[in-house]
Amino acid sequence: MSHYKIMLADDEGIVIDSLKFIIEKEFGDQCSIEYAKTGRSVIELAENYRPDIAIMDIQMPGINGIEAMREIRETNHNVIFIVMSAYDKFDYAKEAIRLGVLEYITKPMEKTRILAALRRAMEQIDKERDKRSNDLLIREKLETVMPIIESGLVYNMLFQEHFAEDIENYKQILGITQNHAYMLAVVCGDEQEGNHMTNAVASSVKMQEYDTVLREFLKEAYPGVIFGTAMANKLAGMVPCSEGQMSYGERIALIEKSREIVRELKKRIGLSFRIGISAIHPLEEARDSYKEAINALVMTTGSVAHVDDLPTGCVYEENYPIDLEKKLFAEVGNGEADHAMTTAESYFDLIAEQHGDYLMNIRLKVLEFVLYAEHLAYTSGGMTYEFRSRADYLPAIMEINDIPSMRMWFVEKIGAASRNVSTKASEKSLGVVEAAKAYIQTNYSRDISLDEVSREVNISPYYFSKIFKEDVGEGFVEYLTKIRMDKAKELLTTTEYSMKEICSMVGYADPNYFSRTFKKNVGVTPTEYKQL
Repeated sequence: MSHYKIMLADDEGIVIDSLKFIIEKEFGDQCSIEYAKTGRSVIELAENYRPDIAIMDIQMPGINGIEAMREIRETNHNVIFIVMSAYDKFDYAKEAIRLGVLEYITKPMEKTRILAALRRAMEQIDKERDKRSNDLLIREKLETVMPIIESGLVYNMLFQEHFAEDIENYKQILGITQNHAYMLAVVCGDEQEGNHMTNAVASSVKMQEYDTVLREFLKEAYPGVIFGTAMANKLAGMVPCSEGQMSYGERIALIEKSREIVRELKKRIGLSFRIGISAIHPLEEARDSYKEAINALVMTTGSVAHVDDLPTGCVYEENYPIDLEKKLFAEVGNGEADHAMTTAESYFDLIAEQHGDYLMNIRLKVLEFVLYAEHLAYTSGGMTYEFRSRADYLPAIMEINDIPSMRMWFVEKIGAASRNVSTKASEKSLGVVEAAKAYIQTNYSRDISLDEVSREVNISPYYFSKIFKEDVGEGFVEYLTKIRMDKAKELLTTTEYSMKEICSMVGYADPNYFSRTFKKNVGVTPTEYKQL
């Protein structure tokens, strides 16, 4: 049962006594009551008592009721006011309404109206308490679920086991509006020796024990950071950023803060920590960013290492379209042939615009990109590597002496590599199905099963059944039955074999079962079909 704190404010003792009697008789132990008789004492009482409901007289000595309510409202936003007055003045009523007064009652008071107003106030309080309770429950649930969601985003990005819509869903749930981020690699051990940490295995156990403390501290230190789950003695963090790069001053401040964090973690947890920090990159490049953060630690013996302080990675000349290069190879790797060809055209046009007079350099770049695109196709299973398959590439590229022809050769090769990535899976499935159909055609007269055929084509029965039905349009059993029925019809009309012999020749041991199956699929019995 809810309990309500009620404050009475009136300079007439008889009014206060009457109100106390009415409230206590009606609500009993549901309410506790305090009172004051002047405007100043009402304000002081409200600060200490923190009432849920305040029944206020407008006309009191000193500070009047309206002014007292205004001050009380500043420190107690949830209190519900019920106003009493011997004067039915419009100005007072209007100001009372502005202050959020629930009811304006003129004296002499009616008991029923007072009680009705109190019940309304109590209902309003109960609703607000329920809302706060539900909000707290939701927050508690979110605090439990959020680390799982954050971890899902980080490791989907690191392991690249995601689709674009997955990342958008994660961003929406986590309230991420930025499209860039830098990565943190937080590594722990007993002690630091050179560029590595000692006793990593035991330290990883302790890191798990202090997981909550570690996360809370780091989240406070790096506002907006999103952490994955600790793996061994490493914790990956992603810090979303609005800008695509960090100024020198911001980088120095981040490094100094990270050095202080390392020192503080040693005191709190008793482990030595190192923190590697990547440069800012687009979110979808989180995997490479994390490698940068790890490599930064490998390259130095400091407790904190920022990749921009170290001679790591490739530095590109000004105006080189590195974003287009990354986009191009991402599209090739995904088998997006149309997009890859469009990006290849854009990339080539920029290179030709900047370096059109240096045909040999363009040839080298075109050849480099085509070979790497095909490498992606090889490694994805999209192409079969043949050592001598590209013998004509160098002669062909050397014979091209104009930019348009070079562009065409480049775009066509990029498109072919991309298509190989996208079509190889379906080609493999098609090859499996064709091999299975050939095996069935040869062996339908035996008691063959789906397991036998799937073993023959070296595919699991479940996956074989799936791709067979997708390609053929019917299941394995239905297809085998159809083959057998077609062969049985042919034997019935073109030979003089007995029914028992035909039954055996099309893979059935039981003539009765063969006859039932034939009628179900053909519409007549084998004997009736022979007589047609």
